[in-house]
Amino acid sequence: MTAPGALRPRPRPEIEALPRYSKAAGLEQVRWRASSNESTVAPSAAILEAVNLAAAHSHLYPSLFGDTLITRLSDRLGVGDDQVLVGAGSLALLQQVLTAYTGPGTEVVYPWRSYEAYPILIGIAGASGVPVALDSEHRHDLSAMAAAVTPQTRAVLVCNPNNPTGSEFSTAEFVSFARSIPGDVLILLDEAYREFATGDVDGVDLLRAFPNIVVFRTFSKAYGLAGLRAGYAITDSAIAADLRSAAPPFGLSAVAEAAACAALTDPAHTDSIVETVTEGRAHLREQLALRGVESVPSGANFVWIPLGERASALEAACVAQGVSVRMFPREGVRVTVGERAAENAVISAVDALAHNL
Repeated sequence: MTAPGALRPRPRPEIEALPRYSKAAGLEQVRWRASSNESTVAPSAAILEAVNLAAAHSHLYPSLFGDTLITRLSDRLGVGDDQVLVGAGSLALLQQVLTAYTGPGTEVVYPWRSYEAYPILIGIAGASGVPVALDSEHRHDLSAMAAAVTPQTRAVLVCNPNNPTGSEFSTAEFVSFARSIPGDVLILLDEAYREFATGDVDGVDLLRAFPNIVVFRTFSKAYGLAGLRAGYAITDSAIAADLRSAAPPFGLSAVAEAAACAALTDPAHTDSIVETVTEGRAHLREQLALRGVESVPSGANFVWIPLGERASALEAACVAQGVSVRMFPREGVRVTVGERAAENAVISAVDALAHNL
């Protein structure tokens, strides 16, 4: 007889080989959390009222595909209802696209370092990831990414502003890049941090010239709804129809949909979040510069400090000061901004390390 526990069901080999999503150190012991790119501003009264009203009907299913939110978004963006998809965060929609359009024997080109979920989602879809290194300024090397496209490529992922570096490319750079990508290859444009951007890129405008683009946006960051999971994608109506066919029903909760709709009608609250972030990243970068510590110009709600081998030392020093940050071994530290006390704790950690940075 086989010993208990000797055998167990196993996933596909490529699933076993996937990297694991990392977790910030010290979350259980810190006072401030500057590691997850969440909004530091709580939802407005209008959003909370919408959440409470929707929660009162939690015994009922939500709409099949988030129909009310789709209508609100299409009106706001000037696109057709048939071009918009909504779901439980932009990440869920990205997984949906990769599952529908890629798979075994295909390739997905993506920047690296970038969002650490990308290689995980690509692997889940069964495709082969083709990472392309950022350039010396921590920006997408769009020429190298275009050169990495092969007959097996089904999608190219770009992230603007990029997570975790905060770097941006311009519209002119993107247009040149998009023109070099074959029309039957998807360009997946992740704009999760667009509301904080300093540049001029607008994926919806670009979609009008390049129908092979899928734009991803979220309510988690500038709208402050990370805990409710709501995101959307905009693309050509034919692509959207294919994706809708592959979508699970009821993919967006009624509570999340209500909150997102309310957030769209409360621009002052979103503006306050963006202003808080803009002031926070300027403050943090200024203080780092005064201490001779390099940081990357950011169009997001975080600041990237490229420390290489010294990254782990800063993470430990930050935890000692009561603030968590996201550290990427031998690369750098990403600090979410928006709470002055947390930013000052990071500066105190830098001071504690003195000349070791």
